[in-house]
Amino acid sequence: MAEQTAKFDFKKDFAPLYRPTSKRWASVEVPTFRFLAVNGHGDPNTSAAYAQAVESLYTVAYTLKFALKERGQDFVVPPLEGLWSAADPTSFVERRKDEWDWSMLIAVPPFATAEDVESAREKASAKKPELPLSALALREISEGRSLQILHVGAYDDEGPILRELHEKVMPDGGVTFNGPHHEIYLSDPRRVAPEKLKTVLRQPVREV
Repeated sequence: MAEQTAKFDFKKDFAPLYRPTSKRWASVEVPTFRFLAVNGHGDPNTSAAYAQAVESLYTVAYTLKFALKERGQDFVVPPLEGLWSAADPTSFVERRKDEWDWSMLIAVPPFATAEDVESAREKASAKKPELPLSALALREISEGRSLQILHVGAYDDEGPILRELHEKVMPDGGVTFNGPHHEIYLSDPRRVAPEKLKTVLRQPVREV
């Protein structure tokens, strides 16, 4: 086994992007990241495809982690993230979830190659052939200038804070949408009460 080095940790190395204030929408500059990604559509609470997408991401992410650790390049598997879009942005404020398109994501460290990811997917497929791992892709995302805030509470309570963003913060700042709504799930909803869930809400923007 190769000599072990310190773990790469997105939440520590890019702390401002994972630890925003909960008091106001703040402007950040988001660099280009690469993600394991699975796309889908519909209500995440009722979609079997959504549940399979999340399981697929974690299965490949941990397979990749263990493979890289063997050669001395360990990393902390980062939180689940999601890009959300819809033809009508008010569907987010009004929580019309059946209208949503989503891309669920887990970031991969910079030292992981495309070949590493493909090898991890092949190993994961052998262990869990029931998962639709062929739908998983390595995706590069460049968001640049963005507004973000920490939301504490249930996912369905995001409506008012998103309305503030869409109807006041963005118009007052002279900016408009420049990509899908982005969420980073810092809490595990299986272990944390809904009112204590912590979620980073992010919106890439550009000048009008």
